Amino acid sequence: MLKIYNSLSRTKQDFVPLTPGSVKIYVCGMTVYDYCHLGHARVLVVFDTIVQWFRTIGFNVTYVRNITDIDDKIIKRANDNKESFEILTDRFIRAMEEDAAALGVVSPSHEPRATHYVENMIAMIKTLVEKGLAYVADNGDVYFSVHRFPGYGKLSGKALEDLRAGERVEIDRHKEDPLDFVLWKSAKPDEPNWDSPWGKGRPGWHIECSAMCEHYLGKHFDIHGGGQDLQFPHHENEIAQSEGAHGHPFVNYWMHNGFVRVDDEKMSKSLGNFFTVRDVLKRYQPEVIRFFILRAHYRSPLNYSDHHINDAKNALDRLYTALKDHAVSNAEIDWKNIDAQTFMEAMNDDFNTSEAVAVLFDLASEVNKTGSMQKATLLRGLGGILGLLQQNPQDYLQQNIDSDDEGLFTPKQIEQMILQRLNARKEGNYTEADAVRKVLLDAGIVLEDGAKGTTWRRRH
Repeated sequence: MLKIYNSLSRTKQDFVPLTPGSVKIYVCGMTVYDYCHLGHARVLVVFDTIVQWFRTIGFNVTYVRNITDIDDKIIKRANDNKESFEILTDRFIRAMEEDAAALGVVSPSHEPRATHYVENMIAMIKTLVEKGLAYVADNGDVYFSVHRFPGYGKLSGKALEDLRAGERVEIDRHKEDPLDFVLWKSAKPDEPNWDSPWGKGRPGWHIECSAMCEHYLGKHFDIHGGGQDLQFPHHENEIAQSEGAHGHPFVNYWMHNGFVRVDDEKMSKSLGNFFTVRDVLKRYQPEVIRFFILRAHYRSPLNYSDHHINDAKNALDRLYTALKDHAVSNAEIDWKNIDAQTFMEAMNDDFNTSEAVAVLFDLASEVNKTGSMQKATLLRGLGGILGLLQQNPQDYLQQNIDSDDEGLFTPKQIEQMILQRLNARKEGNYTEADAVRKVLLDAGIVLEDGAKGTTWRRRH
């Protein structure tokens, strides 16, 4: 039985789908005004892996990951660049798709853009106004009234009084309550706008997801996910909007992945420790980043540092090294195998990829000890469920050798030096052979002698 930690109940629960054999999942995606950072990468990889596991155990999955293509930051960036918000967002949507593809993330079933569903948002806001849960302020904005929705605070676990006392709430004289949040913003100069019953304007951020959830997944569905930073207020507000409009439960299971930190500090541009996916891809293969993310349980904090990413890279190298002498192909996984069962138990325990990865290392150890083709095939197969170990091992181990970089050898030069070393050894000139090995090692190239000859791999 698959168990999921539900942020709403704050307990691990058996997963019972609304429709047997099917699961509907919505994940809050990117706000596209800049390149994806490591926090975005974690959301992309974590929920991609969760979706893959559902499919592995036989579920029909409908996976929706939205794109926010209109909000304050987008408008400001577009105006600063003196370009339309559409040109800006199109550019960063393409960049996001490139980053996701590099990380091995499969496209969701649907990837709606908020601006394509403004009419849906207006319809939901009208319902909330008619039900007395929202009001039109004297400045033309429409606000949700939190004190009129009895369940407000159930996701964050805080009462309204605690939220007012403990949260920094923007003071707005147009609101009835400081915690009220905007559903519709009246038009301002130099901003895109749409027609509505309350005049020209644009939707607030929170209403976007409620409307797109309903359009693709209905008024009640299985799983809603996103980063931990969205739990309050964004997801709290989604619950208020959707349950307020429809009068019944919105989502059964809420899932939130943990924060990404850099050297044990919050990632922040102001601290100078802000890394985009593209920054990291300049130094590491995409699969190393995916592996780094999946080594940790999705709810745990993820600490990025040179030490941790290098450790992940070396660990992934060990898995590929175990496979390099085995021409394994993709084969159906034998789930009766004890290693496969242990892997399944880990994944069924709230998608515990940390424990699942430990199974991969156990298998790699067995392959190294026994040379078992069966274990090597299972290692590759289970790794594939996590989006790992699908490259040709030798290709992976020899990647990132750039002949344009000073001090690095091309693959052809490396093979020539291996031949030079081999000839020196045949002639008994072990001093020269050792010197060739050292030159290559100093350049980050490790030679490995085996029954089938000498192979090489890169060392970070």
